[in-house]
Amino acid sequence: MKGFSLIELMMVIAIIGIIATVGFPSYQSVIQNAGRAAAQADLMSLAAQLERHRASQFTYAKAAISSADTGTPAIYHGHSPSNEPIANKLYDLTIHSVANNGQTYMLKAVPVSGTTLENSGALYYFSDGRQAWDRDNDDVIASNEYCWQCD
Repeated sequence: MKGFSLIELMMVIAIIGIIATVGFPSYQSVIQNAGRAAAQADLMSLAAQLERHRASQFTYAKAAISSADTGTPAIYHGHSPSNEPIANKLYDLTIHSVANNGQTYMLKAVPVSGTTLENSGALYYFSDGRQAWDRDNDDVIASNEYCWQCD
């Protein structure tokens, strides 16, 4: 006579299912926002490294691997989160372009395929301080996408 009935057990399972159904999308959203925030911080750190490079070389050019102007940075990690092993990377960081005789740059963080951020769009940082997030993932930065946080 002591214990739980089948109906009570089914009610508990139903309540747990409802909580999981409501909570999982929120959890995924938090994970995506945390990954995106790490990539934003890593882009800012890469920009600081580029400023150090420019202070010593008087140009942003040749800061990538093999002294190239663009591609994987040689002066900073090429992945984000940079404080974790490369196997845990969520974004690939690149120097996307260097222009105006090495006086301006554009950095790009591209989500790694197979992760929860795969289709969330690339993040950009420009030498003049502009920030962009290609939310619709179409490789075109629209006028309303020049912001990391705004909706």
